[in-house]
Amino acid sequence: MEMEAASQSSSSQVTAQHAPPSLGVAVVGTTLADAATPPPPPPVADAWQRAWRALVPQWNQVRGSLKRLPDVPILRVNQIDAARLDVEMTAMLREQLNKVFSLAQPGLLLRYELELNALLEFLVWQFSVWVDRPTPGNALMNLRYRDERAFASLLAAGNVRTGLEGPGLTKSQKLWYCLAMVGGRYSWGRLQLISAFHRWGDQERSSWACRAWRLLQRAESVYKIACFVNLLFFLRSGRYPSIVERLLRARLVYQRPQMDRAVSFEYMNRQLVWHEFSELLLLVLPLLNMMSIRSILMFPFSNDQSSAASLPEDTCPVCEAYPITTPFMAIPCGHLYCYFCLRTRTLADANFQCRRCNTNVVALKRFQEQVSLENSQKGEGL
Repeated sequence: MEMEAASQSSSSQVTAQHAPPSLGVAVVGTTLADAATPPPPPPVADAWQRAWRALVPQWNQVRGSLKRLPDVPILRVNQIDAARLDVEMTAMLREQLNKVFSLAQPGLLLRYELELNALLEFLVWQFSVWVDRPTPGNALMNLRYRDERAFASLLAAGNVRTGLEGPGLTKSQKLWYCLAMVGGRYSWGRLQLISAFHRWGDQERSSWACRAWRLLQRAESVYKIACFVNLLFFLRSGRYPSIVERLLRARLVYQRPQMDRAVSFEYMNRQLVWHEFSELLLLVLPLLNMMSIRSILMFPFSNDQSSAASLPEDTCPVCEAYPITTPFMAIPCGHLYCYFCLRTRTLADANFQCRRCNTNVVALKRFQEQVSLENSQKGEGL
């Protein structure tokens, strides 16, 4: 018994030596801390709602930064075709206006051509852009104008679903659009006419007219360069086909997402067929001898040969002019013709035959009437 008690005491000493010295201290410290700190109060009933309301702005900001709406591509050909159709519509209206004043004084409308064009463009603008409707070309291409600044605010707020939302142009944008597209074109055209009529470019270099002319030329060059740069940006991004639209932030978007272009290619096909046919005519007609064809077709219905043979010698057998205008002889037969009649016939037909004797005409010679000595003496005696 004493031996077992000694062994148990020795094993307990060995275990106490190998045990970590901080275990007991940690247990005691934890117990004291738990006893010193009071229990936390219960949460408020709407605590989770308050936490959610505090995190909503941050969540919307993160969601807006992560959610990027894909840009809806607007076909570039639609935008270019719309502008072209607007120009054609104005030309049609101008043609109808010219027909109305066809019985007026000649040249009356030509004098006020710029004013009439500005009036027609103003009417198109008033009944389309000003009343929040698409222009005729935009309507055919299923397009409308949108204020891109308002769309950017909608996109930042997350109120965009399809990418085609957004209000139309504001009143200030509409007015600036009219001043630039209608008033700008009219003012520039009238200024060019005035400078060309008064010859500002031919004045002295130190005069104000010459300086104004050089300024106009530089302004035109700068505008053309800006148009070219804008065209490059438009071909790359598909936005703002004109400088005015880019400055006003007026973008063309689809009016109805599910509508196709309302354009018929029948007119284009007719134009292509007629163009090819006209090219064929321009190629073939110079190779044809129209005088020979005309003579062959009209030979059964004409009596030129018999009538020409019965005409007097001093009368042209072609135009029947008496006396003959600038008489020329047909060689070798020697019959007289007007120079124009004989020259045109021989140039048109290398095998032209004389109208009087049916002899092939190989050349022509100026006819000089010989006056005899006796006739001249008689004339002097008289």
